[in-house]
Amino acid sequence: MNASALTKTLSQILLSKNWTIALAESCTGGLVCATLTELAGSSEWFERGYITYSNEAKAECLDVPFQLIESHGAVSEEVAKAMAVGARINSGSNVSISITGIAGPTGGSAEKPVGTICFGWSTENQTVTKTMLFDGDRQGIRQQATEFALTELIALLRS
Repeated sequence: MNASALTKTLSQILLSKNWTIALAESCTGGLVCATLTELAGSSEWFERGYITYSNEAKAECLDVPFQLIESHGAVSEEVAKAMAVGARINSGSNVSISITGIAGPTGGSAEKPVGTICFGWSTENQTVTKTMLFDGDRQGIRQQATEFALTELIALLRS
């Protein structure tokens, strides 16, 4: 499914539950928010997005503890989880997505190569995380991350 179809499916699920969503994006820089708000009527279920590119922004906007970032790195499931919970709670939304990673072309390491993306999905009942490694150029990695984040949230909300 492409991003547009994923957005339509997600919107139907959120509307059926009378839920809103918030996003906490780092390496995607608002791409998920832009994708969701391309759909007319998204104001009924899209609450807000946080583009927390810096560690300071993650701490200030999403209440991610600096200790967590220092211990695990900004690109980690621990930080993705804290970002997702912070976005959901601070926005008053029912569900949230977080994305933090290395889109490249530089910035990777042996432990966390370019294309390493950590995700978090949070509802009032659960928060789950996952790490993926995507191939391609910067834009390709960001697009894959966007579509993966939406696909996984749809699956989570349907389960």
